Amino acid sequence: MTDLELTHYIQQVSQKYFQRPFKHRANFNRRLKTTGGRYHLEDHHIDINPRFAEDSDKSILLGIVKHELCHYHLHLAGGGYRHRDHDFKQWLAAVGGSRYAPALTVAKKVQWHYQCRRCGQNYARQRRLNTQRYVCGKCGGRLKLL
Repeated sequence: MTDLELTHYIQQVSQKYFQRPFKHRANFNRRLKTTGGRYHLEDHHIDINPRFAEDSDKSILLGIVKHELCHYHLHLAGGGYRHRDHDFKQWLAAVGGSRYAPALTVAKKVQWHYQCRRCGQNYARQRRLNTQRYVCGKCGGRLKLL
């Protein structure tokens, strides 16, 4: 899905569920890590996390789009557009938008493997550590890089 296709999708969702037009642009933002989307108050565009669009379950993307459109339409109408506002909570429940984006499982890359010389305890680390300074937490023995 491209940014233009995303904008058309959001326009369709806005007309179907809110009966109001979406007149601004929408795009994918790969820098979003923990959130599903973001509505910008200054220029009214919407960013969507592309990992939710790649998912086979389109209901997750629909819930995120509804959530961001609640921010969008309430802000332009002068209503309470923040998460804590009563207007926002009512609209979100009425259109069936998602309150929270589901957690994305992010696999951490393990690059460094260490083993205790005395007891054989294995340690996996993302960053390299100084084996002269750090010792095994189990027995206090020296570590070696595998």
